[in-house]
Amino acid sequence: MSWPKVFFYVQHLFGLGHLVRASRIAAAMTGSGIHVTVVWGGPPVEGFPPEGIDNIALPSVSAANANFTALVGASGKVVTQEFLAARRDLLLASLRGLSPDVVIIEAFPFGRRPMHFELLPLLEAISSSEKKPIVLASVRDILEPFPIEREQKTVSLVKNHFDGILVHGDPAFADFRDTFRLADQLSGKLIYTGFVAPSRPLSSAKRFNVVVSAGGGASAGTLVRLCLAAAKELSSELTWCVVTGPFLPDIDLQEIRSVAAVNVHIERFRQDFASLLAEADLSISRAGYNTVSDLLVTGCRAIVIPYEGVGAKEQYFRARRMQERRYATMLREDELTPSQLASVIKEQLSASKPKITSVNLKGADNTSALIHKFLCVNV
Repeated sequence: MSWPKVFFYVQHLFGLGHLVRASRIAAAMTGSGIHVTVVWGGPPVEGFPPEGIDNIALPSVSAANANFTALVGASGKVVTQEFLAARRDLLLASLRGLSPDVVIIEAFPFGRRPMHFELLPLLEAISSSEKKPIVLASVRDILEPFPIEREQKTVSLVKNHFDGILVHGDPAFADFRDTFRLADQLSGKLIYTGFVAPSRPLSSAKRFNVVVSAGGGASAGTLVRLCLAAAKELSSELTWCVVTGPFLPDIDLQEIRSVAAVNVHIERFRQDFASLLAEADLSISRAGYNTVSDLLVTGCRAIVIPYEGVGAKEQYFRARRMQERRYATMLREDELTPSQLASVIKEQLSASKPKITSVNLKGADNTSALIHKFLCVNV
C-alpha cells in the first residue's frame, strides 16, 4: 500500500515564521505515514525544511521591504516577468509530476498577494486536473487586517477552490473572526488545529539569564539595540544571548557586535531556540507566531515587543492576548527607552513564572490527523 502524498507549498517573504511552521507540520505528517513534499521558494535557512523530508526549492524570491511592494531574487535585485514565469512553470510542473492526494497552500488566500502570479494558475491547474486532490489552506490564527473587498475576494477563492481551512491556533486564545470579518461565511470549512508548537524541548547545553530574539531578523535592529543599551544599565553578572535572526543585514550585525557588552553573546540563528527559552530566566522578543508558540511551550517569563511597521497589527494583537492572559508583559517599541526597559527587566526577573493552562499546543500532530481524516472521507 502506497503512502498518501501531500504537496505542501510555503513561501516566506520577509521572515522565517511561515517556513518554520510548515516544517513542523511536514515533520508530523511524515512521522504519521504521509509522504510530504515541501515546495518552497524563499531565502535558504539552515535546517528548514528538515532533513528527511522531500522538498523542491523554487528560484528564491523575497519581499524587497516590509511593505511588500516588490519581489527580489537571491541577488537582491527586483525579479523580471520572465523570471516569475519560469518559476510559475516549475511550480506547475512539480504539481503534475507529483500527482498528490492533498495540496496544502500555506497562508494563501489569506495572504501572499505578491504570489498570485503562480498561485492562481496553480489553483486553475488543480481544478482542471483529472485526479483532483483535496485542497487545504494552512493559516495562522491572527491575520493582518485588510479591506473588506479583499476579504470578499478571499471568501470567493475559498468557496471555489478549497476543501478546508486549517487555522493553526486555539479559539480560546484568539478567534479567527477577530481579524477576518467574513469568517462566518467560511464556518463550514474552518478547522482549528491548535498551535503548531515544538515538543517540550531538551535542556540547552549553555544557560543564559536573558534571551533576546527578533524572529527572522529583517526588522531586528531597533529591538536588539534597545536591549543592548538596557543590558548596560543592569548587573554585569547577568548573561545574555541575543539571537538576531538570519536575515539581519551584515552591516547591522557587525555594528551590534561592536557595541555589545562582554556578558552578551550574539548569534544569528539557533535551531535549539526553544531549549534556550526553557533554561532562561527571561525572554525579550517580538510577538511572532512561532516565538509565542515557543513561549507557551516553555512557560518562560516574557517581555513581548511587537513589530508594528506600517500597517502591521498582527503581532500587536498577539502580544495583547499574551498580556491579557498574564503569559507575558507587552511593551510598545516606539514608547520605550533603554532605562524603562531595564526597569521592566528587573521586575520580570523576580516575578513568578506564568501558568500556561488550557492552550492547545498540538497543532502539528492534529494537522497530521486531520489530513488522514480528509483522505478517509474522500476515498
